[in-house]
Amino acid sequence: MAKIAKLARLHMEPDRLEAMTTELNRILSFVEELQAVNTENTPPMTSVMPMKLRQREDKVTAGGDAEAVLKNAPQRQGDFYTVPKVIE
Repeated sequence: MAKIAKLARLHMEPDRLEAMTTELNRILSFVEELQAVNTENTPPMTSVMPMKLRQREDKVTAGGDAEAVLKNAPQRQGDFYTVPKVIE
C-alpha cells in the first residue's frame, strides 16, 4: 500500500497503511464482481431515469432590445460589452 500511495502522490501515515490496504482490497473485489456481470445486451445510457429535453420553437427574432441587455454592463462600447484583453 505504501508504494501505491507514493505512486498516487498521497501522504499516508504508517499506522493507516493496514486499514487502507483492507479498504483497497474491498474496492478491487467489488470491481471484480462488477466485471463478472454480463452487459453485452445492455444499451448504454446516460441516466437511470428516461429524460427528454424540453424544447422551444426555433424562431428568428431581432435579438431583443440591446439597451435592456446592456443596461447592467460594467463597460460597453456602443451595443457591445467591453471585456479586458486576455491574450496579448
